[in-house]
Amino acid sequence: MRPLDPRLLRHARAARTYLALSVALGAALAALLVAQATLLADAITDVYLHGADLRRIAPALGWLAAVVAARAAVAWAQEAAATRSAAAVKHQLRARLLAHVAALGPGAAPPSGTVATLATRGLDALDAYFSRYLPQLVLAALVPVILLVRIAPADLVAAGTMAVTLPLIPLFMALVGLHTEAANQRQFRLLSRLSHHFLDVVAGLATLRVFGRAGRQAQVIARISTEQRRVTMRTLRLAFLSSLVLELLATLSVALVAVGIGLRLVDGRLGLATALLVLILAPEVYLPLRQVGANYHASAEGLAAAADVFAVLETPLPERGAAPPPAGTIRFDKMVVHHPGRPPLPPFSAEVRPGELVALTGPSGCGKSTVLAVLMGFATPQSGTVTVDGTDLSTVDPDGWRQRVAWLPQRPWLFAGTIADNIRLGAPEADDAAVRHAAARAGALDFVEALPDGLGTRIGDDGAGLSAGQRQRIALARVFLRGAPLVLLDEPTAGLDAATEADILAAIRAHAAGRTVILVAHRPALLAAADREIPLTPAGVS
Repeated sequence: MRPLDPRLLRHARAARTYLALSVALGAALAALLVAQATLLADAITDVYLHGADLRRIAPALGWLAAVVAARAAVAWAQEAAATRSAAAVKHQLRARLLAHVAALGPGAAPPSGTVATLATRGLDALDAYFSRYLPQLVLAALVPVILLVRIAPADLVAAGTMAVTLPLIPLFMALVGLHTEAANQRQFRLLSRLSHHFLDVVAGLATLRVFGRAGRQAQVIARISTEQRRVTMRTLRLAFLSSLVLELLATLSVALVAVGIGLRLVDGRLGLATALLVLILAPEVYLPLRQVGANYHASAEGLAAAADVFAVLETPLPERGAAPPPAGTIRFDKMVVHHPGRPPLPPFSAEVRPGELVALTGPSGCGKSTVLAVLMGFATPQSGTVTVDGTDLSTVDPDGWRQRVAWLPQRPWLFAGTIADNIRLGAPEADDAAVRHAAARAGALDFVEALPDGLGTRIGDDGAGLSAGQRQRIALARVFLRGAPLVLLDEPTAGLDAATEADILAAIRAHAAGRTVILVAHRPALLAAADREIPLTPAGVS
C-alpha cells in the first residue's frame, strides 16, 4: 500500500491544502528542534565547564522556554489542521461517492451495503490517517534531513552512522507492510460482507420470521462476525509485533550513535557541547520514522476503504447523450440485454404508441422489468435499438428524458419524513394544494386525514407505520403529482387485496388519459385494464 495515494489528492482538494500546510509546519518543527537542542546543549556546557550561574544562563533559559512554547503551538496547529482537513476530505469524498453512485444508476452501482460501509465506517477511518499517519509521514521526510544537515558539520561520524541506519527503518516498514496490507484488506472486505449481509437480513426480517429462518440467519451473522473478529485480532497482533521490531531497530541505532559519541568524548576527540547537541538530536532523528511505523496500522483501514472508494469513483459512467428528449412512438427493435452471471434475454421487438396503456406479460425472468429499466436508462442494450419518435434513446440527454418519466416500482420505497415530503418527491416544487390533490386522486387522502397530523404526519424508513396498500397509494400519489407523459408501472397492485387493487386500477386508468402507460402485469385485473398486451416469451416472440 502506498503511503500517500495520489488519488486522494486528485479526488479531495482539501487534502492538497493540508499536505502543503503539513510541510510548512513540519519544517518549522524541525527548525525549533534544532534551536531547542542548541540552546540546551550550550546552557549545560556553560554550567558544567564554565561554572555559569542561573543569572548568566537566564537569557538562554528564556529562549528555551519560548522555543518549547513555539513547539507546542506548532503541534497544536498541526492537530487542528489535521482535524479540519480530515472532516473536509471525508465530506468531499462522501459527496463524490454518492453522486457517482447515483450517476451509475441501479444497474452498475455497488451493492447498497458496500456503499453504506464505505460512506460511513470506511471513510471515518481516515481520521487516523490524517491526524496521526500523514503528519508523521511529512515529519519523517523533513525532520531527519534538516537535523542531519545540522549534525553533519558538528559531528560527521555520528551523521554518517545515522545516514546508514536510518534507511533500515523504512526498509523494515516496507517488508512489514507487504504482510499487513493483505491483512487489512481482508479485514475490510469481511466488514463490508458483514454489513451487506446484515442490511439484507434486516430488510427481509419479516419474511425470515414468517418462514422460521431468522435463527439460521442469526447463526450466519454470528459466524461472519467471529471470522471478522479473528482476522481483526490477527491484524492487531501483527501490528504490535511490527511496532516492536521498528522500536527495537530505532533504539539500537540511537544506542550505536551514543556509544560512538561516548568513546570519542572520553578520548578527547569530541567536545562536550557537540556531544550533547548530537545526543539530544539523535532520538529526534529516528522518532518520526518510529511514529510512522506505529501509526501505519491505525490508518491502514482508512486507506483500504479509500482505495475502494476510488475504485467506485473511477468506474466509468454510462455514455450520456445530448439530444433533447423526444416524444412519440416508442419502438424496440431486436433489443437484447445481458445481465452478468445470467444467460442473455431473448431479442425483444415491440411498439408502444402515444396515449396507449399496454401491459407487458410473460413468465418471471423473461425481461419485463428489464424493459422498464432500459426506458429509465438503468440498463443498456448490448444489441438492437430503442427509439422514441425515430430518435435513438442512447443519444438522448438522460436527465432531460427522465423528467418525462414517472416510475412506480413493485415495492415502492418511502423515506423517513412526512407523508407530504414523500409525495412531493415526484415534484419538489409542488405546493400543498397540488400535493393534497394528488393524494385525493390516488385515494390516499381519506386515511391520511385520519392520521394525527394529516399530510404532515411523519413516517419511518420504508413507510414504517403504514400498511402495504397505504404505501402503494402514497407512491401512486407521487406518480400523479409528477404528471409525466410516460408512466412506467411494475406490478403496481402486487400484494394488495381485491378492493384496494380495484381502487388503484381506477386511479391509474383515470391518470392514463392522454399519457403513455407501460405496466408489468401478471394479475388478471391489470390485464383487463390495459388497452392491449405485449407478451414476452423465452422464444422472444413479441
